[in-house]
Amino acid sequence: MQKTSPIVRRTFLGMGGAAGLALAQKNSGSANAAGIKVEKDVVVGKGGDTELHCDIYRPPAGTEKRMALVHFHGGGFARGSKDTLAEQVKPITARGYVSIAAQYRLSGVAKFPAPIEDAKTHIRWVRANASSLGIDANRIAIVGHSAGGHIALFTAGQPDAELAACVAFYPATQIPPAAMPPGSDERAMKDASPISHIKPGYPPTLLLHGLADVTVPPESSQQLLQLLRDAKVPSELHEFNGVPHEFDQHPEFAECCAVLTDFFLDRNVLHPKTYPPFAPGRGRG
Repeated sequence: MQKTSPIVRRTFLGMGGAAGLALAQKNSGSANAAGIKVEKDVVVGKGGDTELHCDIYRPPAGTEKRMALVHFHGGGFARGSKDTLAEQVKPITARGYVSIAAQYRLSGVAKFPAPIEDAKTHIRWVRANASSLGIDANRIAIVGHSAGGHIALFTAGQPDAELAACVAFYPATQIPPAAMPPGSDERAMKDASPISHIKPGYPPTLLLHGLADVTVPPESSQQLLQLLRDAKVPSELHEFNGVPHEFDQHPEFAECCAVLTDFFLDRNVLHPKTYPPFAPGRGRG
């Protein structure tokens, strides 16, 4: 009989439960979305000469979990904006998280590591304003999509960021040469990859990737998962059959990913729990 790869088997089994969990909670998440309050274009500081803004999505009353998620959009480091994140952040916000859709300088304005500097500016602002945001300053996580996933993963590896968790959707692990300073050598390119910054003590990390993604191959996230596991980092990878890059722009996948993210954060940040090993021969009833 053909041996099943641990990653594929674990993902297959996990997705069966994930699908059921998403279906069971979809209606409650959708209903709560109506109570989300949005505050647009709040100034958080400066990146160079650029004024940085964010959009604050506050959860419906009575659902608050006192945790903030700082979200970064994709676009190959050269395009995109925080405004594109609206429909992707609402499902997780509806589950009680304060979501911060963050602006960062694009490569036409400033080269790497400018996006990382901007990410840290947002994180410092959220931490400094924890009381008014209604969150615990020790429970700030970073979330990123594609190029934003690169920013999230890289920033999570910086000790001064002090993040509680990282969530990366179809993350890029290599930065385009055009986003790097002129004259960057191979060593600089390698250091600009989040892969170089995964080590023990890295925050718990959730990866989500479509198996039909041809922009960032799913094998990239499979490699990331193995590196995280080797570093003993609490981590998961959820793969979705038949969907391409940016699959979570479809509402049903945004809902499912919100359920998975909520479950991951609950087990690893909000209510950490360890599970005893299964004892063969013992009844499960």
